[in-house]
Amino acid sequence: MEENNEKKLTFLGCIFNGIITENPILVLMIGMCPTLAVTTSVSNAIGMGLATTAVLIASNAIISLVRKITPDRVRIPIYIVIVASFVTLVEFLIKAYFPALYEALGIYIPLIVVNCIIFGRAEAFAGKNNVINSIGDGIGMGLGFTLGIIIISAVREVIGSGAINGFTFVPEDYRAALFVLPPGAFLVLAFLTAIQNKLKLPSATNKKEACNNDCLHCTIHKTSVAKEDK
Repeated sequence: MEENNEKKLTFLGCIFNGIITENPILVLMIGMCPTLAVTTSVSNAIGMGLATTAVLIASNAIISLVRKITPDRVRIPIYIVIVASFVTLVEFLIKAYFPALYEALGIYIPLIVVNCIIFGRAEAFAGKNNVINSIGDGIGMGLGFTLGIIIISAVREVIGSGAINGFTFVPEDYRAALFVLPPGAFLVLAFLTAIQNKLKLPSATNKKEACNNDCLHCTIHKTSVAKEDK
């Protein structure tokens, strides 16, 4: 079954899936903690997105490599060790070469370890597919996450502060400072979700219609059903 599933997948298909079909922010709506916390500016969003993408790619690759020799009962602790190792490496690199970004993101860099996007893909995809497709999935999900938080941060920054990286778009009299505060993140996310529903784009509510059974929602559902059967 696993081999047949792998044959149906392609590297580019996995990338497209993460960016568009199963975008973690705009479609699946997972990983909301960093999304709502670091989207006060586009520069912060880019930094967090690229850091998460790097961890996703590396952890997906290693988890896929060891999936056949990993005992099922200890796979979660092994996943944690793998992800935490790469997060620590990324944290050190950001601290060394991008100190301003490190100070801006703060605690949210080490918290990448518990980002449900990373563990969701480890459990739903990397633990079941080959290395090439798992790397593609990491790239797609990482870029999808980055795209999502950039869109949210751009809207918040333009409306709230009227500028992005020093380029002014909105006169001071027309700015809404609320959008650079925590409630602004919820408002922008709700607005994007409303647009998504209006245009009938893919969302978590209608995901069952076009699911490849590798998404996080299906994995959670299968796990809960298996526990009930036991």
